[in-house]
Amino acid sequence: MALCSVLVRTLAMGAAACALVGAFSGAPAAAASHTGEDHHYRGVVTAVNGLWLHARPTRDSLRIGFLRRGEIVSIRCAVRGDNVRGNPLWYLLTDGTWAWASARFIDNIGPAPRWC
Repeated sequence: MALCSVLVRTLAMGAAACALVGAFSGAPAAAASHTGEDHHYRGVVTAVNGLWLHARPTRDSLRIGFLRRGEIVSIRCAVRGDNVRGNPLWYLLTDGTWAWASARFIDNIGPAPRWC
């Protein structure tokens, strides 16, 4: 019986420690994934000659990366920016660098990204 109570106390302390680490690590709470706030959106690059990534959602901002046609990207959210061939939406990409890309050349895989 004593061994059982020691095991229960040890497990309880471990769970409490994990909860504290999660609270201070900046990791999202488990409940956030059920609210849709932590949803990950994806898309595929459709630009024949590839797609430049920008520092801001404008065509004249600093180019900070490049993607080839067919690459899959992770999208954080969407904003209105420079109009590119009739499409004013830009996506904030989270693939290793936080960069902006015109939504004109990215087809959504699944639901459209939320607004930033």
